[in-house]
Amino acid sequence: MNLRTPTRTPATAPREAAPAARPAAPTAGSGAGRRKAVAAVLPGLLVAAAGAALATALHLLLPALPVPTSAVVLGIAAANLPGLRTTLRGRARPGLTFAGKRLMRIGIVVLGLQLGLDDVLGLGWATAGMVVCVVAATFWGTVWLGRRMGLRGDQPLLIATGYSICGASAIGAVSQVTGSDEEDVAASVALVTLCGTLAIGVLPLLHHPLGLDDVQFGRWAGAGVHDVGQVVATAQTAGPAALGEAVLVKLMRVALLAPLVAGVAYALRRRRAISGAAGPDAAASARRTPLLPLFVVGFLVMIAVRSTGVLPAGVLDGAQQLQQLLLAMAMVGLGSMVHLPALARTGPRVAAVGLISWTLIATVSYAGVLLTG
Repeated sequence: MNLRTPTRTPATAPREAAPAARPAAPTAGSGAGRRKAVAAVLPGLLVAAAGAALATALHLLLPALPVPTSAVVLGIAAANLPGLRTTLRGRARPGLTFAGKRLMRIGIVVLGLQLGLDDVLGLGWATAGMVVCVVAATFWGTVWLGRRMGLRGDQPLLIATGYSICGASAIGAVSQVTGSDEEDVAASVALVTLCGTLAIGVLPLLHHPLGLDDVQFGRWAGAGVHDVGQVVATAQTAGPAALGEAVLVKLMRVALLAPLVAGVAYALRRRRAISGAAGPDAAASARRTPLLPLFVVGFLVMIAVRSTGVLPAGVLDGAQQLQQLLLAMAMVGLGSMVHLPALARTGPRVAAVGLISWTLIATVSYAGVLLTG
């Protein structure tokens, strides 16, 4: 597991000279410090906002193309075009990183307002059990496969999270806890987005050949497709009944994001505590690792607020628009971290894991829909 370390002074510079070499920085609370921070992230945030706007326009022209999918693809394309590559890796990098991390967290919090406990409980215990089994089988199966295939760093964990829960949003949530390498995060997002996009075209072709009625097809899409937008694009081909079931089942999977993140945080804390015998820094790091990160707490609070029924429809609609904007900007930021030559070097193994995991979740969810009716 890759854990970030503070930037160190170059080895060629004496340690004693390091403090004198740096000018005094303004305090975090000063006006100069705030202006400097805003100026650093503004170019990248403008790029992310422009990418999100373009992705939204593409969705309006092609409704079957979800905004998050377009946003990731646009981020990848911009980061690898000769004319834009230098800017995105230079002046725009701090803001794009801010979008991929901080805006992702805020978007996940707001995502909680889409999920009401009464809607989930209305699906029944059989469907709830089916969703839990699908998530567990996909998650552990993908982690095992990724490790067997020798994927680098946290890629097995991140890919498993994205396939089993809610695509790029889940990858972003878990990566905030693990401190995963940016390239691992970006490659995992690219893979999950690709397979989710393929599902939009492939699953509707299997609707009738697999003997599913509209409601069953909706549940299959909700249980087996990764991102919320991709689920909507897939299920709407079978009509409103399928779309309603798909969204409810998908939101039930989204609700499992909190326990999954808590489980990953607990495992990370245990690992750091065990390694604490080698030094006090690891033990202190273990104590600082929260079992439930603040943004996940916010996600659960938003679910509770939505479940009270006190928020009017206009507020919920506005929150949904905000969540889509934040996650679209975050997807542009994550996509901009994909370096295609580096991805190509591990491409065959990553692609194999992705395709097998995609087949796994489609098969398990199909069996679960048939068993639960």
